[in-house]
Amino acid sequence: MKLEPGDNAPGFSLPDDEGKVRSAEDFAGKRLVVYFYPKAFTPGCTGESCDFRDNHERFAAAGYQILGVSPDPVDRLAKFRDEYELPFPLLSDANHAMAEAFGAWGIKKNYGREYEGIIRSTFVIDADGLVEHAWYNVRAKEHVARVSANVLGGDAEGA
Repeated sequence: MKLEPGDNAPGFSLPDDEGKVRSAEDFAGKRLVVYFYPKAFTPGCTGESCDFRDNHERFAAAGYQILGVSPDPVDRLAKFRDEYELPFPLLSDANHAMAEAFGAWGIKKNYGREYEGIIRSTFVIDADGLVEHAWYNVRAKEHVARVSANVLGGDAEGA
């Protein structure tokens, strides 16, 4: 089931890149940009995460907290965060429960093969926990510029 603007954002409780459990309640009253990516250290996921990193200050200045979510284990997320100096939490959704709740888990096709996995998606959630924007099946390249234009107005830096 895909989320639409106005829907309540699903709750979650997952370990972050430091092993600390983060839940939706930790972000109550805050505006969020939550992006789901398939796998740390792959070219598309690295590029997208670095684009969010490079625009982090703009989102923070507008009152948004960024959260990255993937099925990677905590130790891999910590290495990814450190190597690329990502200034926001990365959540480990190993059993893909959060991805399923957000509609970001499903059938994918790659070179004619079908399998289940993360559907690259981004959600903007307001301070009341309502979905403002939901993008599914996004391309990693230039996606942050689209999110920035819709949420902050204007283009993302470096895009």
